[in-house]
Amino acid sequence: MSLTDHRTQGAEPAAARLRKPSWRDPRLLLGILLVLGSIAGVVTLVDSADRTTEVYAVKHDIPPGTPIGTEDLVAVPVRLGNAEELYLPVAAGLPENAVAGAALREGELVARSALVERDALDRKPVGLRVEDPLPASTEAGSRVDIWAAMPNARNGFDEPKQLIEAAEISELAVTESALGANRSTELLVLVEDPDLPLLLSALSNQAKITVVHNPASGS
Repeated sequence: MSLTDHRTQGAEPAAARLRKPSWRDPRLLLGILLVLGSIAGVVTLVDSADRTTEVYAVKHDIPPGTPIGTEDLVAVPVRLGNAEELYLPVAAGLPENAVAGAALREGELVARSALVERDALDRKPVGLRVEDPLPASTEAGSRVDIWAAMPNARNGFDEPKQLIEAAEISELAVTESALGANRSTELLVLVEDPDLPLLLSALSNQAKITVVHNPASGS
């Protein structure tokens, strides 16, 4: 065998490896399908992110337990993307007999979970009057701890004990006497059913009630 023949025979496998792929090659077809699928996925994602949906936003502050009507809300177009299912679309309308399940603030979007039926409310509003001033930042929606000091036989009060932790304020108003000498705060706080007996018992026994702003609760 000549040197030329030997080189020719040794080059044949390399030439076979460098052969151009055929359109009928399943690996090539699979690669094309993967590229097309990726492009379609990106187009769908961009289209979804760019789509606006009309949802409800709160027109004014609404305390918990308040019936909600369309006059309390305004339609706003927003881009929500994957969070769209969490909010109440205008196209779906308001649920029948809906009330605010928590304090709703002016301008915030209305989450589906924020509206409940009145029978589903597990907190009751209880009125309190406190003489001690509260921080200026305290408002409807703030959380407070409620303490009570029971009267004793010495015409004084026992050591105060905490009755409720992080109760939500539903409404708040500051009142003053005619001469401006005395100032008190009227509160409506939302109390869960298991805590009602303790608080109502303290109120009926003329306990001294004190509320303390609880910033650790996030409000």
